[in-house]
Amino acid sequence: MKTTIDIPDKTFSILCRLTKATTKRDAIMTAVEEYNRRHEVAALTATFGSWRMDSNESIEAADVAEAGRKR
Repeated sequence: MKTTIDIPDKTFSILCRLTKATTKRDAIMTAVEEYNRRHEVAALTATFGSWRMDSNESIEAADVAEAGRKR
């Protein structure tokens, strides 16, 4: 998608320096992709603590019990 935007020169020069981009398109794409990635990571980490995780001991006990049933 093509679009025209007005980005202040100072802001854009900082973006180019930080992204090490050689073209305007590369600088913008890098910034947008990083923005999207950060929001995806934030959404994922917000779910931490809401998962029920079994202990290693209970997983091993279940494996042993399952192996006993297969005999």
